[in-house]
Amino acid sequence: MTSPRPVALFDMKAQQALIRAELDRRLAAVLDSGAFINGPEVRELEAELARFAGCAHAVGVSSGTDALQIAMMAEGIGRGDAVFLPAFTYTATAEVPLVLGATPVFVDVDPVTFNLDLADLERRIALVLKDGKLTPRAVVGVDLFGLPADWPAIEAICARHGMFALDDAAQAFGAALHGKRLGRWGHATALSFYPTKTLGCYGDGGALLTDDADRAELYRQLRTHGEGKSRYEVLRTGMNGRLDTMQAAVLLAKLPLLEGELAARTKVAAAYADGLRGLVQVPTSIPGAEHAWGLYSILLPEGADRARVQEAMKAEGVPSGIYYPKPLHHQPAYAAAHAGSILAGPPPLPVSEMLCHRILSLPMHPYLTAEEVARVVAAVRRAV
Repeated sequence: MTSPRPVALFDMKAQQALIRAELDRRLAAVLDSGAFINGPEVRELEAELARFAGCAHAVGVSSGTDALQIAMMAEGIGRGDAVFLPAFTYTATAEVPLVLGATPVFVDVDPVTFNLDLADLERRIALVLKDGKLTPRAVVGVDLFGLPADWPAIEAICARHGMFALDDAAQAFGAALHGKRLGRWGHATALSFYPTKTLGCYGDGGALLTDDADRAELYRQLRTHGEGKSRYEVLRTGMNGRLDTMQAAVLLAKLPLLEGELAARTKVAAAYADGLRGLVQVPTSIPGAEHAWGLYSILLPEGADRARVQEAMKAEGVPSGIYYPKPLHHQPAYAAAHAGSILAGPPPLPVSEMLCHRILSLPMHPYLTAEEVARVVAAVRRAV
């Protein structure tokens, strides 16, 4: 008897089969036009992204990381500035401040939502102010795994301290909070279109969303070497951060599926929760939030052997992932970030450290069948 086909951790082939004709049509149009950089598809996509999110402006860029960098460059963030961000997230969020000469200040996360712990954020802002060596300039709120951060509270903290509020919604496009989709919270929202995201292209891509016309215009300049109204009018130092027309064409073919895919992800998440609640800590939400379910991450019981659990699941054809195995404040690249300041040394961030040892992500995509979800649940229950 043959073993059942392994469950896919992410599945882009099922989606592609649904839109292959439209993909071929749109890609052929780009090939025919030859407008491979800033072609009409980029402007069309920007309009559709803004419409979907309900914001005034969308600016396509080359990646989610470049979206973060362009947003911070536009604010003039650099040497002597403190950028507050969660310690439990992907490295891109922290590397951008360092590239610009600023200092990332790592903040612990909530043990239930895994998003910024607002009390710890306030404590670390107070520490920076007391130390006097850095100026608090920005808070990057990450909507981890697709769950919106507490944006009303983050906005209030930023307003009180005169800081820039940047939403890193790389895993959360399509999520909403209090009836407003991400893209309208904070001063700007950075998106990633990495292939496994809720809306992903076939390469790297990203976007910035904002309701601020001046910021949107500045983002467009910065993504294209700081150009003004003509190619050789250079108004400021920028970067090469443009979204390829081919990737815009792919995203335009995919975007009409997104509403249905978000609903399918929610259905999968509900089935996982029903099957695993009481055995492991299943993801939660916050009042008024609509989760995008970019990833479905459970918390194994304290003391569980995660490697053994993963091997047991793999033997049944059920893959898993670890997002993330090490908190940012323990990464070698950031070891010297706070040298000579009151924040010197890896700060105690117990929740982030705990999560890195117990987190486990299960297969999550809109094309999981009920039978596959049941297989995942059964494999986790036997492994744990």
